[in-house]
Amino acid sequence: MKASFVSTAAVSQSLRYQLMRMQSELVSANKESQSMTVADRGLALGVRTSQSISLTRDMQRVNGLIDQNALVSSRLTSSQNALKQIEERAQSFLSTLSVGMSGQATQGVTLADAKGTLDALTSILNTTVNGEHIFSGINTDVKPLTSYTATGSPAKAAFGASFQTFFGFSQTDPAAAGITSAQMDSFLTTAVEPQFLGAGWQTNWSDASDDLITSRITLNETLDTSVNANSSGIRKLAMAATAIYEAMSSPTMNAAAKTTAIERAHTMVAEAIADLAKVQSETGIIQQRVSKASERLQAQADVFERTIGKMEGIDPYEASTRVTSLIEQIEMSYALTARLQKLSLSKFL
Repeated sequence: MKASFVSTAAVSQSLRYQLMRMQSELVSANKESQSMTVADRGLALGVRTSQSISLTRDMQRVNGLIDQNALVSSRLTSSQNALKQIEERAQSFLSTLSVGMSGQATQGVTLADAKGTLDALTSILNTTVNGEHIFSGINTDVKPLTSYTATGSPAKAAFGASFQTFFGFSQTDPAAAGITSAQMDSFLTTAVEPQFLGAGWQTNWSDASDDLITSRITLNETLDTSVNANSSGIRKLAMAATAIYEAMSSPTMNAAAKTTAIERAHTMVAEAIADLAKVQSETGIIQQRVSKASERLQAQADVFERTIGKMEGIDPYEASTRVTSLIEQIEMSYALTARLQKLSLSKFL
């Protein structure tokens, strides 16, 4: 029979290797107990790893679309709120014009409401969400409108130039007292309308793009998800407010011409309200489609998550027990190592 000898150094080295292995396993066990998934997907799943990676990628893409749709919904909600404010302002202005047509409102009241409408329209349309102008189309970094009443306004300069060209004198000229109702109506039709309903709108008023923001709301569906300042309702409201502001600002223009401007503005505001209601309705439909898309995407994400969970998930109780067991083994290993290091031949003798 052959005798074998084991040194304390060999035993200590063996324990050190075991300790390193358990510490490595403890790191993995801790990771699994916290994430509730396997620490090494390739080692745990083998040939099914590619399927797990593919499912994870699809789930991340779907979750990305859900997050994007949340931003889209926020923009659409802000747009709806802004449109509602514009509509309310238009309704108030329409009431003022109705009273003005009956002769019961003073020029000062009508003028003040026209200016208030222009200022409110500019302020509301320049609304930003997350740093983006929501009424600028794809030009989200540009304010859609410049205040008409601001110094150096190109829109105001264009209106004054068209008045001068059409009548041969300015609004403040005493000759404005001779403007007839027919002349005022012709001026509004031939000179003013093109500035708002034609190319003059984007030349002098709006920096918004006609191109709307297009968003991918599902994996295979895209949708225009913005409203811009170039819609007809906004243009008509701006035209009505501008016409009244300029007419009522004239100290010499006769009552007949001003009444014609009020009547024409009343018609334009009524049309603007109808157009704004249509835009609100269309925006509401878009909101609903985005909401339904997010619901479908969330259902897909839930399926992906459950499938991945079945492939990579672990039992939380088993993971916790494993961590506890490894800690106890490591502590025991430390204790044994400490005792072995105290052993010596001199103490034995």
